[in-house]
Amino acid sequence: MTVLVKPQKLADAKVREFSMLIDGKWVEGVEAGTIERVAPSHGVAVSRYKAATRDDAVKAIAAARKAFDHGAWPRMTASERSGILLKAADMIAARADELAYLDAIEAGKPITQVKGEIAGAADIWRYAAALARGLHGESYNTLGDGTLGVVLREAVGVVSIITPWNFPFLIVSQKLPFALAAGCTAVVKPSELTSGSTLVLGEILMEAGVPEGVVNIIVGTGAAVGGTMTGHADVDMVSFTGSTGVGRLTMENAAKTLKKVSLELGGKNPQIVFPDADLDAFIDAAVFGAFFNAGECCNAGSRLILHRDIAEEVTSRVAALSQKVKVGDPLDPSTQVGAIITPQHLEKVQGYVSAAAGSGASIALGGSHIDFGFGQYMAPTILSGVKADMAVAREEVFGPVLSVLTFESVEDAIRIANAVDYGLSAGVWSRDFDTCLTIGRKVKAGTIWMNTFMDGAAELPFGGYRQSGLGRELGRHAVEDYTETKTLNMHIGARTGWWMPR
Repeated sequence: MTVLVKPQKLADAKVREFSMLIDGKWVEGVEAGTIERVAPSHGVAVSRYKAATRDDAVKAIAAARKAFDHGAWPRMTASERSGILLKAADMIAARADELAYLDAIEAGKPITQVKGEIAGAADIWRYAAALARGLHGESYNTLGDGTLGVVLREAVGVVSIITPWNFPFLIVSQKLPFALAAGCTAVVKPSELTSGSTLVLGEILMEAGVPEGVVNIIVGTGAAVGGTMTGHADVDMVSFTGSTGVGRLTMENAAKTLKKVSLELGGKNPQIVFPDADLDAFIDAAVFGAFFNAGECCNAGSRLILHRDIAEEVTSRVAALSQKVKVGDPLDPSTQVGAIITPQHLEKVQGYVSAAAGSGASIALGGSHIDFGFGQYMAPTILSGVKADMAVAREEVFGPVLSVLTFESVEDAIRIANAVDYGLSAGVWSRDFDTCLTIGRKVKAGTIWMNTFMDGAAELPFGGYRQSGLGRELGRHAVEDYTETKTLNMHIGARTGWWMPR
């Protein structure tokens, strides 16, 4: 049986009111409509936002454009920008409890987990601040006596940043500080389901000294403002994290004006396990990889690809450990799996489980929702006997559902791992280095973990192959992604005999 942590009722929950940040001012919006967020864990309203319209998006873009073309931010020294980003990082750390509560209550995420995310986000802001001072161009004094070549690296301009609901504060922190470090200005749209922490970030940035108009934050649906943010002629770049389907639409819209686009999209990530693996270490990683963030994670290890000789034993052990996972109240520090983001998403996740069972898969654990009387929760679920052509093995479920497949040879494991449209990450477990390296080189994914899973650091690039996206976030080149290069080809002295004879 799954360990349940029953949520305490929030009978006296206070609804927090938020406005939008446009050109350094907190505004109501053109039509002043509202979006009310009901906590997925407790079923009561906890946040209320002013809803942006297309006109609000246009005003935010205009403010960012003015701040870039005429304002101080792109013209500051890297040292000055770095200092402000460092101050923001300190303020994020100082308000960590407030930020963590907002993400926990709006997204249904376990509070202990979110506190770790906020600490990680503050570290990313510090890393971006360091990269700001290392951004540089190139010079070429090797082109002959009459030529000097210089390559400048300049901020790309106005960036539209669109972030999802599953890691509200962490993902905006994987984008915005690097754009700011490069000297860009931005319009940010967090998910309308989880906008609170991003709006608090706006307060932090203003207090830290970011000038008016450099960061603008609007709240609204993709239908209302997403098209404007991705297609407007005054936007120079789009950075989007979300589903692959919406990523395609984003790219199509940005293509109308040939913008630079960075996309971090879905994943269907395998963990490949060989008989010589350290199974004790793997069992823990399998449970963590599948059920961390209730499986609402693009990096989730949602496919176990087990060697046939160990499949039965490993599945049994994973199921046994999964029964110890604590599911329930995200505000309880002991909780490991919180709520599902919306009732509609819970229904979608359950639909994948039902379809797999109907196609011959066996439910080794879970398989149904958990009824606390309010909110929406899903029991950690393990499906065995899954075939590679089943939807649950090919599509991103985005819930606490683990599919178990089997293989017989290295080639077989690679074929199964690559038999999906995604390529975000993968794991391989073996004591044999040759086996790990073979898998690492032949599986098509942006990150390959070897004898670990879902480790990360600000220094390591993150992104995917194929329909998992375009470009990379984090790493030492992250600030460069928000720049363009400009070549200065300079002639020294008088030029003669250039083309026509004299």
